[in-house]
Amino acid sequence: MSKAAETYCYDGSGKFSLKNYPTNSKKDGPAKEEIVAKFDKNLEEMAKLHDKFYADGREGVIFLFQAMDAAGKDSTIKRVINGFNPAGVYVYSFKQPTATELKHDYLWRFNQVLPARGEVAIFNRSYYEDVGTVRLHEFWKGYKMPERNLKKDANAFFSERYQQINAYEEYLYDNGYRVVKFFLNLSKDKQKERFLERIDMPEKNWKFSASDLSERARWDDYQKLYDDIITNTSTKHAPWYIIPADQKWYTRYLVSEVILDTLKSCKSKYPEMSDEEKANLAGYKKTLEEEH
Repeated sequence: MSKAAETYCYDGSGKFSLKNYPTNSKKDGPAKEEIVAKFDKNLEEMAKLHDKFYADGREGVIFLFQAMDAAGKDSTIKRVINGFNPAGVYVYSFKQPTATELKHDYLWRFNQVLPARGEVAIFNRSYYEDVGTVRLHEFWKGYKMPERNLKKDANAFFSERYQQINAYEEYLYDNGYRVVKFFLNLSKDKQKERFLERIDMPEKNWKFSASDLSERARWDDYQKLYDDIITNTSTKHAPWYIIPADQKWYTRYLVSEVILDTLKSCKSKYPEMSDEEKANLAGYKKTLEEEH
């Protein structure tokens, strides 16, 4: 694992608190020009590794992103996706569940879009909304579910969900998949700055809504909740990466470092031809060369 990735990885070992993780690059002190250049090189290396990963077809990878509003999930995904072969990567942005989706278990809609082995899926938000926003706003109390499920208190209900998520991610790992989880760690001051930018710039007005302010008013509640989520769902096989999000150029670089580490750890190889197939290549070459 690269030093950059290791620094921001939490795999469940020891106690966790978002307060112990920076939201900017000051602690690391990198030069922006150097980091931007490294990011571009990372994209080139990602492309080569992903080509091999796609051809090998033995593993599937899910990169999922969670964050407070305005942390830069969309722009980060947009930039890092340039390091993938478009034929083997899919991006899914999960919004509020539809009426049909609510009739199923909360993992159902995510299970519908699992990548095939050899493919990469990027989840912009994920089933972690079902232990985050759903809990904070108590949406779960209005679910159409048996009484045996809803009569539990919140701690018991969501403790079970944490166990289910951990079991689901372990199941995926045991079946040839890797789940890599990013939390883009934004400061409250930087969120305010980006909200004001969305209001002041007409081309960004569409990104702002009144609900952004009501969610911001519960900043501390969300921070406490993500402490709980990350503490209870970080494992060796599916750790969380707590990525500083105040400077987008640094966020993108760190995310690319983790992606590179993941692709390298897959140890993908191009498929090898059998000796018989290799022996036939000379004949195929001769046929092509003799064409008029």
